[in-house]
Amino acid sequence: MQRGLPMQPTVVLLREGTDTSQGNPQLLSNISACLAISETLSSTLGPRGMDKLIVNERGEAQITNDGATILKLLDIVHPAARTLVDIARAQDAEVGDGTTSVVLLAAQFLKEVRGYIEEGVSPHIIMKGFRKASQLAEERIKAIQISIDKSDPEQFRSLLLKCAATSMSSKLIHSEKPFFSNMVVDAVQSLDPNDLDESLIGVKKIPGGGMQDSLLIRGVSFKKTFTYAGAEQQPKSFRDPLILSLNVELELKAEKDNAEVRVEAVKDYQAIVDAEWEIIYRKLEAIEKTGAKVVLSKLPIGDLATQWFADRDIFCAGRVPAGDLRRVCQAVGGSVQSTCSDITREHLGTCGRFEERQVGGERYNIFEECPKAQTCTLLLRGGAEQFIEEVERSLHDAIMVVKRAIRNGEVVAGGGAVEMDLSAHIRKHALSIPGKQQLILTAFAKALEIIPRQICDNAGLDSTDILNKLRMRHAAGNKWFGVDVDGPEGVRDNMEAFVWEPPLVKLNAISSATEAACLILSVDETVRNPQSEAQNPGPKAPPGAAARAMRGRGRGMPRR
Repeated sequence: MQRGLPMQPTVVLLREGTDTSQGNPQLLSNISACLAISETLSSTLGPRGMDKLIVNERGEAQITNDGATILKLLDIVHPAARTLVDIARAQDAEVGDGTTSVVLLAAQFLKEVRGYIEEGVSPHIIMKGFRKASQLAEERIKAIQISIDKSDPEQFRSLLLKCAATSMSSKLIHSEKPFFSNMVVDAVQSLDPNDLDESLIGVKKIPGGGMQDSLLIRGVSFKKTFTYAGAEQQPKSFRDPLILSLNVELELKAEKDNAEVRVEAVKDYQAIVDAEWEIIYRKLEAIEKTGAKVVLSKLPIGDLATQWFADRDIFCAGRVPAGDLRRVCQAVGGSVQSTCSDITREHLGTCGRFEERQVGGERYNIFEECPKAQTCTLLLRGGAEQFIEEVERSLHDAIMVVKRAIRNGEVVAGGGAVEMDLSAHIRKHALSIPGKQQLILTAFAKALEIIPRQICDNAGLDSTDILNKLRMRHAAGNKWFGVDVDGPEGVRDNMEAFVWEPPLVKLNAISSATEAACLILSVDETVRNPQSEAQNPGPKAPPGAAARAMRGRGRGMPRR
C-alpha cells in the first residue's frame, strides 16, 4: 500500500476578502484599462477635436476638451489607470498644454508592446528599450529646435502670437484666435519678465455679451464688493489717487454679541458706547490724514464708515478678496496695513486712473495706468457659464505656452510634424541595434505616429494615406512636414504655416508618457484591501466593548 504524502498546511497570509491578481494577465488588464482612457480622450485631440459634456452627481454640467480637466472630472478608480491621470495633471502644471497628447502617447506605447508581453518578453527589456528611445527623442528635439532672436521685439511678439494661436486651435475659441492670441500675449508681457508669475493674471467671468466683448485690463479689476448706505454718494472716478490697502475692520460691533459688561448706572453704559464710537472715529480720521482717496480692506467697512468717507469724497470697498488685494498692492505699490496709525506715504500706492465701470450686469472697480503694473486682469464675456469656463481653461493653456516660449525662446513645428520626425529618427537608429531592443525601439517609433494619425481621424481625413505622404516627406529630409486639416493635400510644412509650439511641450510629454508606461509595465500584481473599499470604514471597537455595553444596559441604562 502506497504511503500518502504528508499534506502541506494552508498558510493564510492575507485577511479574508482580499482580492489579489498577478502575473501577465494582471499586466494585460492594466494595459487595457489605460487604453480605455485613451479611447475616451482621443477624439478631443487636434484642431477638429470634439468636446465632452460631463455631468457630476449634483447635476452640474461642464463642457471641455482639455485632457487634464476631463480626467479630473471622470473620477477614475482603476489604480493603474490613475497613473495616466497623474501625468496629465503634471503636464498641465508644468507646461499647461499637451495634456491629451501625453495620455495618448503613454497608452499607445503600452498598446504597441502588448503583443511582446503576451509572447513572454520580459517587461524589463521593454522598459530599457523605452528609456533608450525616450533619450534619443529628447536629443533629436534639442538638435532640431529653432532658436528665435529675442532682440527684435516685433519678431519675438510675432513668435509668441503663433504659439498662442497653435495652443488655441483645438479649443472652443479657435474661431477667435487672433483676438485672444493678442490678449494672451499682452497679458503675459505685462508681467515681471524675471519670474512670469501667471497667478498675477486675474480672470473674471461675466455672463452676457459675446466673446469679442472680453477685455484685458492692464492693472487690476475686481467685482464691486458688498456696500452699505452711503456708497452711492462716493465718487466713482479719480485721476492719480492715493490708494490705501487695509486689513482692518471699520464697523461698529453690537455689544450684546461681542462683550459682557456689568454696569451700575446708565451713564456708565453710555460711556462704553461713546468709547467705541471714539475708537472708530479715531481710525477714520487717521485714514483721512494720510490723503488716501481710495480705501480698500479685506475686512468689512460698515455703514457709519461708508457714509463718513462719502462726506469727504473718499471711495471705500470692504470685504475685498485676498487675491485681488494682493494684486492691487503689486500693481499700485504700497502694502497692506493692519493698523490705522503711523501710516506714511510709502505705505500708500497710486495709479493713473481709478473708476467703477459697468461691465455687463455687474459693476467693476478698475485700476489702470499703474506705475508697477506687473499684473493684469482678463474680463471674459460669453453666453453660457460653461462656455466661459471653457474659455478660461483654453486661455490658461495659451498663457502657459506663451510663458514657456518667453522663458526658452525656441520653437518646433506642431501638427504632428515633430512626432513624425522623431519616429523616422528612432526607426533609423533601431536598424543599427541587434536583438530584441530593435523591436522595442521600432514599437516606440510606431507609437509616436498616434498623434498625427489621431489629428487626421478627428478631422475626417484618411489617416493611412496622409501618414504615407508624411513618411515619404520625412524620408526625403523635410522634417517640418505635418498634418494640414484645411488644405486639399492634407500635408504641409507647418514651420512655414506658423503652427509653432515650445519644444518643452514635446519633451515633457514624451518623458512623462515613457515614465508612466514603464511604471505600469513594472507592476505584475495588484492587492486590493477589502476594508479600504468600504464607505468610510470607522475604527474597530476594542475587544470586549460590545459585552461591556450589554452589561451596562442590563443595569438599567436607557435603551436608544
